Amino acid sequence: MTAILKDFAGEAAFALLRYYLIAGTAFFLFYRILSSSLHRNKIQERKADRKDFRREVLNSSASALILASIAVISCSKWVQPYTLIYTDISEYPIWWVPVSVALCLIIHDTYFYWMHRLMHHPAIFRHTHLLHHKSTNPTPLASYSFHILEAIAEGAIVLLLVFVLPLHPLSISLFALSSLLINVYGHLGYEIAPKWLRHSFLFEIINTSTHHNLHHSKFKGNYGLYFRIWDRLMKTENPDYVKIYDQIQKKRFG
Repeated sequence: MTAILKDFAGEAAFALLRYYLIAGTAFFLFYRILSSSLHRNKIQERKADRKDFRREVLNSSASALILASIAVISCSKWVQPYTLIYTDISEYPIWWVPVSVALCLIIHDTYFYWMHRLMHHPAIFRHTHLLHHKSTNPTPLASYSFHILEAIAEGAIVLLLVFVLPLHPLSISLFALSSLLINVYGHLGYEIAPKWLRHSFLFEIINTSTHHNLHHSKFKGNYGLYFRIWDRLMKTENPDYVKIYDQIQKKRFG
């Protein structure tokens, strides 16, 4: 028990540091230092206030602790023997690490899409996911701003992944890091996608900050986390997404 508490303390500290460092840096840059010079990048004209910022930080901090708890449980001596986690990095080719992280993101996107749609069911939404949607104009600080039950559902993806994919602890850490980075971009409130993206095949596949921002402002549609694929297949993508994205990019680039 002492060992697992020690592991939790370390993982919790790391999870909080990761959130404060990544989400906090993005917030400080875009909402304090560069807000005036990047006004053309702003997706919504309205602005969040300090009350929103405090709520987002408080809820995100609590969620980070829950995510840390699930990560510790997944790697604990009681669960790990039944998973596909391996600790000897030479057990698989080194290229498997980035490939496994990519597969984690693909599986997570599918998991998230359907869990997210479930969270929007009227019987569930007001008790859980409504808390996240209080950020109608989200900032990076809202990246982990979940109700406790939603945070558990979000973190459960790690428990699923360690049972279906051989994962080194490094892969799990890189997955958590890349997931947070993409999540921060999705909640940025500013569109920073390069001009060339619009006419590349990637635009048809990946989400942008505008894509997820529309979900927060409209409360429906655009349920995907990393990719547009499920929204397009299930016809849940906001029909105005591309038009609004183009308007923002025109404002940025002329």
